[in-house]
Amino acid sequence: MRFSTGLIAVGFLLTIYSPSDLAQQVPLSDMADRAVQQSKLTLPGSTPFHLKARIAEKDSPNSDLKADIDLTWVSPEKWRRSIQSPGFAQTLIVDGDKISEQDTGDYYPFWLRELVTALVDPLPMVESLKRTNSQIAKPSGAAGSTSCARLESKSGLPPIQNSVFYVFCFDSSGLLEDVTTPQYSVEFKNYKGFKSKRVARLLVTYPEPGVTIEANITELSELANVDESVFTISQPTPKEMQLQSVSISEVDLRNMSLQNPDIVWPSIRLGKTSGVLGMYVSVDRSGHVRETIPLNSDNSDLNDPARRQVEKWQFKPAISGGVPVQVESILTFAFSSKVEDAVTILSDADARKLATHTVEPQIVAGAAAEGTSFTVRVLVSADGKLLTVENPNNVPAALFFAANSALGKWQFKAYTKDGKPDMFRADITFQIR
Repeated sequence: MRFSTGLIAVGFLLTIYSPSDLAQQVPLSDMADRAVQQSKLTLPGSTPFHLKARIAEKDSPNSDLKADIDLTWVSPEKWRRSIQSPGFAQTLIVDGDKISEQDTGDYYPFWLRELVTALVDPLPMVESLKRTNSQIAKPSGAAGSTSCARLESKSGLPPIQNSVFYVFCFDSSGLLEDVTTPQYSVEFKNYKGFKSKRVARLLVTYPEPGVTIEANITELSELANVDESVFTISQPTPKEMQLQSVSISEVDLRNMSLQNPDIVWPSIRLGKTSGVLGMYVSVDRSGHVRETIPLNSDNSDLNDPARRQVEKWQFKPAISGGVPVQVESILTFAFSSKVEDAVTILSDADARKLATHTVEPQIVAGAAAEGTSFTVRVLVSADGKLLTVENPNNVPAALFFAANSALGKWQFKAYTKDGKPDMFRADITFQIR
């Protein structure tokens, strides 16, 4: 399938998360390749199949972030796929070197393409991973265990640079559990067998805070009888009429700038007043910014104001191979703001008084000694919803991940300030027993 896979650069720093420093290390490339061999439906020689999937924003039935996918696949050289969504529709047929593409709408949304890719190719950057020398802890085999590798690179240009993270997690059997990169971030759940494969039937992505989009495979069956007529292409679609998306460098994107005024930074209620933030942007063939996705930020409160301004930017239309294309890239910014009406920071005791439901973290055996205590910081909205879990005390990754998972299940009643509901921050302390 024709997807941009330029997702991994060289020169990474690597951090390994594992339950024990003594865990056996294996090449990340081997783990990645094994996961692909187990679960990718469209490898050469794989069983022909028919797949249907429903994509929708979780708990938001009226959202336009939804689509129906229908894919009939015989081989990498012969397949047919249809996408039906409120703002975009596509019927794509591949038969050898012939391609027919019929589009409704002038922009293939990034969030949609991400999940359509993941349905059949869960790790599209696997070839790039094979060129790294990164290591990862070998899965222990214990039920529920996870092994993750975190890689880091830099975005932007000196002196304005930001860290960009790439996380790859695998379950106890080596199946892909989670991929987090600027260009592609998907969770894989509910694996079930299909012929010789194990295929995730639920895929989840989080394009921005508060938005969860799920892709549910509703049908996956062997294609026993191939109807050749569905692959008939009477008139191939010229390349210039096909929708393509290309990843480009930040330098190249900024060089395409037409009307991109400096960001105006508003005052904030909490966090750093100066630092850097990044966002991933998708630009349509006419040069308009269509989607912005927040990345690593020294102050997440400034993400949305920056995104709203960048969404008004204009770039020169991008040309690749002589035809207009959509482009994607990272944008990196330095910010300077000031604090007004600072958010209250509550103690552990005061925060727990507001908690109506608590869950203790499940710590992997050997991650820390019994009696160890550690503290993380939460941000809770005015209506009692957990917004973020932060790690200002540099808690070890295994403990922080466990705390983050547990706190996601906490519930709070509203905190009031000057007689009105208000957001709050709190330092929550856990002790290993």
